[in-house]
Amino acid sequence: MKKRFRFWVGVSLVLVYIVIAAGAIVRVTGSGMGCPDWPKCFGYLIPPTERGQLDWISEHNYKTGEVIIVNESLQVAKKDFTSTNKYSESNWETYTKHHYAHFNAFHTWVEFINRLAGALSGIATLIVGILSFSYWKQKKRIVIFSVLVNLGMGFQAWLGKTVVDSNLLPTKISLHMIMALLIVAFLVYLYALTSSDESENTDTSKIKKLGIIAFVLTLIQIGIGTQVRQFIDIQIDFHGMEQAVKWLNPAPIKFYVHRSFSLIVVLINTYLFYSIRKMNLRFQVYNWVILILGAEVLTGILMYYFDFPIATQPLHLLLASLLFGGQLYFLFQLFIQNLNTHSHDLQI
Repeated sequence: MKKRFRFWVGVSLVLVYIVIAAGAIVRVTGSGMGCPDWPKCFGYLIPPTERGQLDWISEHNYKTGEVIIVNESLQVAKKDFTSTNKYSESNWETYTKHHYAHFNAFHTWVEFINRLAGALSGIATLIVGILSFSYWKQKKRIVIFSVLVNLGMGFQAWLGKTVVDSNLLPTKISLHMIMALLIVAFLVYLYALTSSDESENTDTSKIKKLGIIAFVLTLIQIGIGTQVRQFIDIQIDFHGMEQAVKWLNPAPIKFYVHRSFSLIVVLINTYLFYSIRKMNLRFQVYNWVILILGAEVLTGILMYYFDFPIATQPLHLLLASLLFGGQLYFLFQLFIQNLNTHSHDLQI
């Protein structure tokens, strides 16, 4: 049961990261309103593939909630009915949560795939929640955090709805991202908590302090990066996707703070990596942390000096999320392993 539970925690973690990557692709391609309603897409479980499917059609069977576009507005079917030869307003009500009423097949399907990935991650975390109850007598923490993951996924789904309803308000997008990272944190904790790795006998107090400092610096860097991303979102809306050369021209002060602060993040993590190697500690995850950090810096350089090459922006965000998860797992390994070894019967 332990291996099965940990397997599904790992699957959930991978799927949540796929959702983060998909969300970044949605934003960078401008596909956030590809499905203007929620949870369906234009009122359908499977979205349309061409604009004509959203025109009013005579003698057609419409289902409650299905959407058409009439005079640049979304019209929602009030009930199940069959249309006559003439459009009747009495069968429809105007969608009032926003005034976005456009269809682009590419944007619609990019957003739909993002939602599909979210649904799959929800199923995986639900399985985690069910399996966690086998630990109730052994480790109640596992059950508690598994429940928190599922509550977080439900709240995240609701946040996704508010993002669409607000027509992609930047602050709501940022809150959506913060919630995703919180879910990652809970899953990483569960993955570390069920690890069978042996604890280190060496004094790791120095490593713990460095690890906490490195993680806090990463959180600050992510926070500043979120502000920079919001600025770029505004620039994209103003200049368009084809004018990437203008997105950081001129660049705001917070961009230069973000760029300079990355040097501090790199230095502290490099020193921590050196200290781990010097003490011969078995924390392989930090090899990945350093690789991810290097790739993160590289994508940042590419975005600034080469005008945001394709995929660099969503990759930059995904790498930041992976860095967050990798550092957290390292910290949880440090603080949990001794607890598991010396207090195996500890219960919350």
